Amino acid sequence: MDGKTVRESLLIMAQLMNPEDANPAGNVHGGAIMKLIDNAAGCVAVRHCRCNVVTASIDRLDFHNPVFVGDLVTLRSSLNYAGKTSMELGVRVEAENLLTGKRRHTASAYLTFVALDAQGHPTPVPQLILETDEEKRRNREAKERLKTRMAEKTKEKQCQNDMICPAY
Repeated sequence: MDGKTVRESLLIMAQLMNPEDANPAGNVHGGAIMKLIDNAAGCVAVRHCRCNVVTASIDRLDFHNPVFVGDLVTLRSSLNYAGKTSMELGVRVEAENLLTGKRRHTASAYLTFVALDAQGHPTPVPQLILETDEEKRRNREAKERLKTRMAEKTKEKQCQNDMICPAY
């Protein structure tokens, strides 16, 4: 299986936010932004592996500024890391007031996707070819997040097995 560059699967998408995306005050629901983030990341994951994918986790999602009805939301999504069957993607969300041209960084997220074969089982993904210093930095940081995710997953599993977890 040939490797692929970050550039080959990069995605930039934009959507105008409408009243059905918002609460009565005109603030766009975080869930609407989350759906856009998941869609953008999912497209990048499919572009990279050219097969079905599923969202395994949203590692981190931080909202920095609100999004309002009438804003143009732009999402930039790219691959940070490709493992054996999983991939980490980063998504940056910006909102632009089309009347003033003012842009705001509104959210950032890291997501993990797993590639699936025709039977719905995890399948290998192409190697990620890193070309720039920025891509190499993002890949190093993604590997650190992977270590953290795996440690947390082990801790959660142990907690479930021991039945000593606090109630959630």
